[in-house]
Amino acid sequence: MEAELLDHIVVVGAGMAGLSVAESLRDGGFEGRITLVGEEPHLPYSRPPLSKEFLTGKGGQAAQEQGVWLRETAQLDALELDLRLGRRAQRLLPGQRRVELSDGAALTCDGIVIASGARARAPATELAGVHVLRTLDDAKELREAMAGVDRIAVIGAGFIGAEVAASARTLGLEVALIEAASTPMTRAIDPRVGTVLTELHRDNGVDLRLGAGVVGFDSGPGHNRVERLRLSDGSTVTAPLVVAGLGVELNTDWLADSGVRLDPDLGGVQCNAHCETSLPGVFAAGDIASWPHPRYGGRLRLEHWTNASEQAEVAAHNLLAGAGSKREYTPVPYFWSDQYGGKVQLLGQAAPADEVEFVHGSPESRKFVAFLGRAGRLVGVLGLRSTPKVMRYRPLLAAETTWDEALAAAAG
Repeated sequence: MEAELLDHIVVVGAGMAGLSVAESLRDGGFEGRITLVGEEPHLPYSRPPLSKEFLTGKGGQAAQEQGVWLRETAQLDALELDLRLGRRAQRLLPGQRRVELSDGAALTCDGIVIASGARARAPATELAGVHVLRTLDDAKELREAMAGVDRIAVIGAGFIGAEVAASARTLGLEVALIEAASTPMTRAIDPRVGTVLTELHRDNGVDLRLGAGVVGFDSGPGHNRVERLRLSDGSTVTAPLVVAGLGVELNTDWLADSGVRLDPDLGGVQCNAHCETSLPGVFAAGDIASWPHPRYGGRLRLEHWTNASEQAEVAAHNLLAGAGSKREYTPVPYFWSDQYGGKVQLLGQAAPADEVEFVHGSPESRKFVAFLGRAGRLVGVLGLRSTPKVMRYRPLLAAETTWDEALAAAAG
């Protein structure tokens, strides 16, 4: 639909992706009605601090709570949004271009952007003392719980689990970090680099249990609170507080029978290179969207802050654009993780990789830049405590740079 015919756009999801869509629509000249639907009652906030500064209370709890908001009230007011917070999208009726909400409202519109994101995958127990961390309310509950214990167990050494473990150590808690794979963050980082992250946790006093999953949660006699975890290798971990970082479930339930095609492999909503779904006038962005990326030989779906912002901008542009002025979304993926006072950064992809070369620093010094190659090309740059050096190689990943060309660039 041409931009001049659009009058009302509904954005489902009030996180980073949804807010960025709304801002990009306004920046693109859209003056019509924008309805922003959010399941949580809070104004749009940033998730990355929840597992780091927010948990540790760095700068004071009040300062950290203020720091999670993505925009000040005056900035949100300037967008003139129809905010529908504390409401869940329950159904999409594409024929009528209508989104039905949990409060009974029905929003009829000209364009829809799906940015409904994900929820934390729940652990297989109902015992008290077992937490997940995805939302602001999760973080508040976990911060309060951590203040009353001296030891925690963290299940899953992905980004959330690793950051929670680091934050808990900052607070002086004993930490057991349990991961079924052979190295932390194994989905995103090649094990040859992941071994460095293994040692980083151990350097900082974490009891890291690798190659063993959790098979049971036990409570103490006479109460319904977690006390011990049973692992698949026969060992146990005792802890009065458990944080489960088991990944996410994508919020696609409300799209059932809508005709929006879901990705059978990556999950989420299947988009084309323009962030369009299988339905005309319906786009997607953020954690929930998968799309084809020409430099990585297939489809991607990224659960990272930078992607949420960048993909939202392209989705909004293309929703407003005519057929001949749409842009393809071909970013250099980027994400970071703050752990133990250092920053882990990744440009591109770090797994799978055929070759790994440490081009600056060394694993032993816990300060390095590593190149990752696949099929004779540079596909990823990963750094630990090396921010300026990592970012200088972004142009190499934006181009089709061979492995030898990349090594020559690093040597020069």
